[in-house]
Amino acid sequence: MNRLKKALYVFLGGLSLTLGLVGIVLPVLPTTVFLLLAAFFFGKSSQRLHHWITNHKRFGPPILDWQKYGAVSKIARIRAVSTMVGLLLISILISLPLSVIIIQGLAMAAVSLFLLTRPFPPDS
Repeated sequence: MNRLKKALYVFLGGLSLTLGLVGIVLPVLPTTVFLLLAAFFFGKSSQRLHHWITNHKRFGPPILDWQKYGAVSKIARIRAVSTMVGLLLISILISLPLSVIIIQGLAMAAVSLFLLTRPFPPDS
């Protein structure tokens, strides 16, 4: 792989990791999606960084479950769907325009449907 492409993947992995970490405290950002992206980009560019993220105490297990089985744990599903419902309720409470609420609701319903139809990891 050429150096520029590798550097771009490392940068995108770092950006994804940063957004994922921000998503831990800011519920508007989806943490898991960005961590999966970080693992993907690191896997394309840096064995050391890929090994670090996939063996991390907190981040590693859900990333490996997704990579190996396309699986999402029960607790991750509950957290994700609960967060989406909470954000939709906040949008309603602060009186966002109906068009925004409808778009949010449809997007969140699609993501929830996707999550809820993934298999569970074998160890759950």
